Amino acid sequence: MSEQRRHRLRLEISREAARLFWAHGVDGTSGDQIADAVGLSTRTIWRHFRSKESCAEPIVTQSVDWEMTTLREWPAHLSLEEHFEERSRRFAREADASAAADIGLGVRMIRLGDSEPAIRTAWLMACDQLEREMAEIIATRLRSTADDLEVRLHAAAASASLRVINEYIGAALLDGADPREFADSPARIARAVRRATAGAVGDPVQPGPGSGPGPAGPSGARDGVG
Repeated sequence: MSEQRRHRLRLEISREAARLFWAHGVDGTSGDQIADAVGLSTRTIWRHFRSKESCAEPIVTQSVDWEMTTLREWPAHLSLEEHFEERSRRFAREADASAAADIGLGVRMIRLGDSEPAIRTAWLMACDQLEREMAEIIATRLRSTADDLEVRLHAAAASASLRVINEYIGAALLDGADPREFADSPARIARAVRRATAGAVGDPVQPGPGSGPGPAGPSGARDGVG
């Protein structure tokens, strides 16, 4: 099975598992039920997931995929706020119903994690991956390395901010808040990353002496990293 096909299958299993978990709870859902919902054998489910609770992981990760894709594709010449604004307009034009449904399921699983420790674990694992990717992104912006202490501290703070924003907005929407109250969510995310990194990350960057990008400024020197 190709990696792409494997990813699609895991995501489809995760969608059905998330729907069952939300409707019946984790304890009220069996591996057999998940298999029946997807139209696969239970044995196949266990080939792709170590437990029924872990079936939630792909859809939870999918719920923050837009944010991470946006960060990965952040061009050097734009500020984070400008980039998130442009990408959110594109998402509004191009997103299909499936993408919106996946985000909705992910939000439900994050909320379910408040009462289901195993689902909470899936969410925290997604956040850990987010932090690792954030370190790579920040290292690129600051012409540093992902294992640099300051980069890791910035990544930890920024990813924690994104986790809190996702939990806060998701809970509010599930509690009946008007979605229009969160129309500025992309701007909130950009501001959160900037604040979490004390302004070290957020501005456009320009080529520094040698090669990679660095924060824009009179000298192109790194800002905020010792």
